[in-house]
Amino acid sequence: MKTINSLSGGKTSSYIAANYPADYNVFSLVRTNDTNCLFEDAKIRQIVSDKIGIEFIGTLEEDTIIYTMLDLEQFIGQEIVWISKNTFEDVIGSYKMANGKNYLPNQMTRYCTTDMKIKPIAQWCYENTELPIEMRIGFRANEMSRAKTMSERAVDGIESFKFKVGEKNGRNKWKELPYRTAIFPLIQAGIFKDTIENYWKDKPVRFAYQNNCVGCFHRSELMLKHMSNKAEKQFNWFIEMEKKNGCTFKSGITYERIKSYRTQLELFDDDFNECDSGYCGM
Repeated sequence: MKTINSLSGGKTSSYIAANYPADYNVFSLVRTNDTNCLFEDAKIRQIVSDKIGIEFIGTLEEDTIIYTMLDLEQFIGQEIVWISKNTFEDVIGSYKMANGKNYLPNQMTRYCTTDMKIKPIAQWCYENTELPIEMRIGFRANEMSRAKTMSERAVDGIESFKFKVGEKNGRNKWKELPYRTAIFPLIQAGIFKDTIENYWKDKPVRFAYQNNCVGCFHRSELMLKHMSNKAEKQFNWFIEMEKKNGCTFKSGITYERIKSYRTQLELFDDDFNECDSGYCGM
């Protein structure tokens, strides 16, 4: 059974890559075709384009995540497979309401994580390995309930997934197959966040202030305001998507309004908890 480290660009999954070598390390990149989010370093843009096999313009996470993955690859001395099929715009364009308009992902319909993280990595495993595989999941020792919930989806320890297995008459063919056994090495080893933070203090890997998309709707309004200052060009993309599609990422409030909030006090990293980082990355 082949082993897979699924990487998000965060410190926890990177810790797993550094300390639990696998047959493959796989990273799914959230990509945009909006030139307002252009990644400024042309040389690095070309490196990323070569890795994903398609032109890279920019990401809707903080730009630093690109350096994280390049640094991490050098640090662990093992190739990281980069995946990025559809841009965020493409994904949104595939979800339509009865009136023909697109709707945005939100806490009730969290298709962004599914379509840009979960499905691409699963499909890559189907096309490049022999299923089922063993996948390391970055739940820490205080996240046993999350591990329990994931394990309960498995039958005899193996979780199934619906894969695209071909096409017929211009339509995709799908088949549900045994996919993975989920392993939780940090829970087994009793690893908490402080151990991970201490580990990366003196290592040559650059990490973003927060991983996951800049405008992740799981974040609090205060955190989103903070991110609008830290990564303005990406945050503006979320504002424009709301205007274009006539709906919002968060219930009852627009991102334009959030950006207009006055910052009452100087904010520090410790003013936010882990829930503010979102759900996609660990």
